Amino acid sequence: MTTRKWLLAGAVALLAGAAGLVAWHVLNRSPYPEWIASSNGRLEAEQVDITSKLAGRITEVLAEEGQMVDAGAVVARLDATEIEAQLRAGEAQVRRASRAIDEAEHAAALRDSLRTLANQELERTKALHDKGYATGETLDQRRSAVDSTEAAYHAGVASIGEAKAALEAAQADVARLKSVLADTVLTAPRRGRIQYKLMQAGEVAGPGSRLLTLIDLSDVYMTVFLPAAVAAQLALGDEARLILDPIPRYVVPASVSFVAAEAQFTPKAVETSEEREKLTFRVKLRIAPELLHKFESQVKTGVRGVGFVRTRTDRPWPAALETKLPQ
Repeated sequence: MTTRKWLLAGAVALLAGAAGLVAWHVLNRSPYPEWIASSNGRLEAEQVDITSKLAGRITEVLAEEGQMVDAGAVVARLDATEIEAQLRAGEAQVRRASRAIDEAEHAAALRDSLRTLANQELERTKALHDKGYATGETLDQRRSAVDSTEAAYHAGVASIGEAKAALEAAQADVARLKSVLADTVLTAPRRGRIQYKLMQAGEVAGPGSRLLTLIDLSDVYMTVFLPAAVAAQLALGDEARLILDPIPRYVVPASVSFVAAEAQFTPKAVETSEEREKLTFRVKLRIAPELLHKFESQVKTGVRGVGFVRTRTDRPWPAALETKLPQ
């Protein structure tokens, strides 16, 4: 009797196990055709740090977390008092250099006139000397005067060159200071949403300090990991579909924008076919920028969901994966 009970209990357990196995296969059987592959993932976006190129005290932080900002929008400012003073001094130096050029040109013109006069007097003295009306000493004096005025003229021309060089140096310094002044105003490098506000007005930023972090909502994608057999059949630009956990009633269209060249989770020694089946490749499924712009206020990164791809592009998407978006 005891043996019969044990046999009966064993049979019941075996039947229960078989039923459980069948139920597991039924529950885990994919509702999609064999040419549809899927993988879990989450929405990600390109993250851009807005950093300070200079060291200085922050006077304003104009953007708040969650705020949408356009490319070029001012998001923060550093104290520019010292740089503005240096710029004013540099601009004054430019004006002085410009006046120095004018003065050098006037002086050179005067010396050129004196040189011309000295040459004329020399020619007259030569004529008088040839006729015996001027002494050799007077002729020598006129020649010396020509030499002196010629040297003075060339010195004046050189001083014009020096004044122009000084002006160029002053202008270059002003351009540098204007560039530094522009760096005290931090702008958004592209349109996006402020994700983190890392520093506040009154704090001192160092070179390279991160003040804000921006999420570029024109480049949102889901990263999934697919088996080698699936990844090998994908091409850039292939259609994909996304179903997000918070809104499972919608199906978001996407496209394959990246397939990794190297496998992830690769065993140290890949020798058998079973181990090769364990290879997975990182794939990015990117949402079109125009669609992202349309639903910009609703796009959120970090949302989890499932990405779907087709291993056969000549087959249609099943009805459950046809694009469905909010109206």
